[in-house]
Amino acid sequence: MKILQLYARAVTALNRVLFAVAGLLMAVIVPVMMFEVISRYVFNAPTTWGMELAILLFGPYFLLGGPYLLHLRGHVSLDLFHRRLRPSARRVVDAIHQVIIIVFCGILLYYSWPLAVQAFEYRETSFSAWNPPVWPYKFAVPLSMFLLALQSVAELVMLPERTYTEENAA
Repeated sequence: MKILQLYARAVTALNRVLFAVAGLLMAVIVPVMMFEVISRYVFNAPTTWGMELAILLFGPYFLLGGPYLLHLRGHVSLDLFHRRLRPSARRVVDAIHQVIIIVFCGILLYYSWPLAVQAFEYRETSFSAWNPPVWPYKFAVPLSMFLLALQSVAELVMLPERTYTEENAA
């Protein structure tokens, strides 16, 4: 049991760090968008790269934040029914949810990995005027699905330790 708790803590710590790194991407996205808006509307000189860079960075920002958000229970959920259940039933429902998440991640990982590898092999670019490589961003999908599945397993491991009261039910 100790090794499972160690696993859960390690995965959660890794995802916490990636969550912080993903948050730092906003420190790049916001100034790039401001520069683009000012260039476009004040100087009438839009960039060829501003909007595209912001869009490319937003994907990893969104995806890499998800696994730790799962731990924080920050995803949108319908908890009206969940709160009305007895603690033992809540635990069962939460376990089912985690299994569904793991299956979902497995399916997305299965289909996204070959696409990311193919983009790397072909050195895929955006085919825009700026034409940056997009294969690094395509790897964000399978990486985030793998990390989300690991976090979901960690949540399953820690489920028996979670307390279910009316105050913290979510």
